[in-house]
Amino acid sequence: MQEKGTISIHTENIFPIIKKFLYSDNEIFLRELVSNAVDATQKIKRLSSLGQYNGDLGKLQVEVAIDEDAKTITISDNGLGMTADEIKKYINQIAFSGATEFVEKFKEAKDANEIIGRFGLGFYSAFMVADQVEIQTLSYQEGAEPARWICDGSTEFELTEGTRTTRGTDVILHINNESEEFLAKFKLQEILDKYAKFLPVPIKFGTKTEEEPDGEDEEGKAKYKSVEVDNIINDTNPIWTKSPSELKDEDYLNFYKELYPFAEDPLFWIHLNVDYPFNLTGVLYFPKVKNDFDFQRNKIKLYSRQVFITDEVKDIVPEFLMLLHGVIDSPDIPLNVSRSFLQADSNVKKINTYITKKVADKLNELFKADRKNYEEKWPDIGLFVKYGYVSDDKFQEKAKDFVLLTNTEKQNFTLSEYKDKVEPVQTGKDGQLVYIYTNDPAKQDAFIQSATRKGYDVLLMNSPIDNHFISTLEQKLEKTSLKRVDADVADKLIKKDEAPETVLTPEQTEKVKAIFDQAINRPAYKVELESLNPEELPVTVTMDEFMRRMKDMAAMGGGGMGFYGSMPDNYKVIVNGNHKLIGRMLEADEATQSQLAKQAFDLALLSQGLLTGAELTEFVNRSVNLI
Repeated sequence: MQEKGTISIHTENIFPIIKKFLYSDNEIFLRELVSNAVDATQKIKRLSSLGQYNGDLGKLQVEVAIDEDAKTITISDNGLGMTADEIKKYINQIAFSGATEFVEKFKEAKDANEIIGRFGLGFYSAFMVADQVEIQTLSYQEGAEPARWICDGSTEFELTEGTRTTRGTDVILHINNESEEFLAKFKLQEILDKYAKFLPVPIKFGTKTEEEPDGEDEEGKAKYKSVEVDNIINDTNPIWTKSPSELKDEDYLNFYKELYPFAEDPLFWIHLNVDYPFNLTGVLYFPKVKNDFDFQRNKIKLYSRQVFITDEVKDIVPEFLMLLHGVIDSPDIPLNVSRSFLQADSNVKKINTYITKKVADKLNELFKADRKNYEEKWPDIGLFVKYGYVSDDKFQEKAKDFVLLTNTEKQNFTLSEYKDKVEPVQTGKDGQLVYIYTNDPAKQDAFIQSATRKGYDVLLMNSPIDNHFISTLEQKLEKTSLKRVDADVADKLIKKDEAPETVLTPEQTEKVKAIFDQAINRPAYKVELESLNPEELPVTVTMDEFMRRMKDMAAMGGGGMGFYGSMPDNYKVIVNGNHKLIGRMLEADEATQSQLAKQAFDLALLSQGLLTGAELTEFVNRSVNLI
């Protein structure tokens, strides 16, 4: 058997294009070739189980080997093998059936996965790193002869008699000069760990040294000796391939440590297992969510039949679930996927919906089964649940029963419980129910105390998502608004009828306003006199709730809020006309009036953290003089 020929490509040479275009993703050659070898191995096992192959299966495994001197990487299997005719069919024809279309369209492709997946070029990804590829193979079929195929990356190939004496295939890559990094053992180990860690057939990569018992010494202590054993790099039966009934909590935690060696233990997990209307298995873990969103993302790994595809799962997993960790495996998602494919694929959309439902059901089940335990975990999962409530309508519908509101007393309430708690006291004369919240209890303590004295409850809203959560609550809850505790003085947060009577005449009111206007002399601060409880502070500085919220959202990058972010800060200076300091001020001389007004104003700024720099120094010096 000896044959030379040309691969039937009806257009320009495709190999330089593969090399050039896919260079940035060239490590996927190993995933493709190892996956092919695993497929061939699984197929011979299947034929044997069906009685269509009666030979000895032997030890089924795939081996990856490096020869640095010869500059080769060899991927070997003892699977089906191929005949010379099968090489012509599968390597020369079918693998290139999409070649013409590929050359026409490759410029549109956004990544290597998209190209290789769409055009069936998995085997030919070898030419990204090799300037010559050789196949030595022997088919499982009785009487088959070994065959050898070799190609130098042009459209010409050579097919001759091979030297392989046992069933299976060797793919030998003669590595080109630009790709010699792949001849380093650590580099290949890294790629295999990434793509082949959970393949269903053992993958051998060299050997490793292990200690094994070797009798006892003279004192009766156990002795050990070093032995060389195969370095099998993968776990062929990861936990997501097993039934939950076979597994203990310890198994899930150990697997989590294997995936994320440096992470804290997860809070809980969900085992996914569905076979209709699509196939999906996996385990999703709820980590302790920190306030750094971006650091948490891209921790879900996507597999197809235990072959790693990507950890960019944005279109498969709903946006808010990107904070979860774990593994999803679905044969209904092809091995090589592109973003555009994922966005359009109907199975992907079903999987997305299914995962949302499973997560919501799990949270609801935890809440109902052990509320105390759920509340203990709330500081860690609250951010994630609120994110889902804000961003996903289907999740929101279920989450309304287990999303919690926490007040400054660290008490937790469901939405309906909280409404029942505050409705009697916090409903205004206009019938509007007002929820009061703080995003910084330490800084806003004076305001919280004022609100508490009036019998109001104050919620804690200090996570990165709370600005959006507050807006969503206002849209969803009937006749309910939320105000930050420092948006106004306590008497004005909720519109009531029982305002205290003013002790000032209209002339005195005008005079006090003029004193403060002159003493403050800052355009961004607008002075207003109010008749408040005499026990409240003489001066309070506030920012309008709507304006402050828009500016906060602009700072977070909220869509369409940039306009507010560029607007100057404007504050209200609310002077309590009923406070005894105002009476003293009216009786004092002009210099003292100005000094008292400045001091009261600066105290209000100080309580808000708004007094800094030279103004803070001036306040300190003035305070010392007053003492």
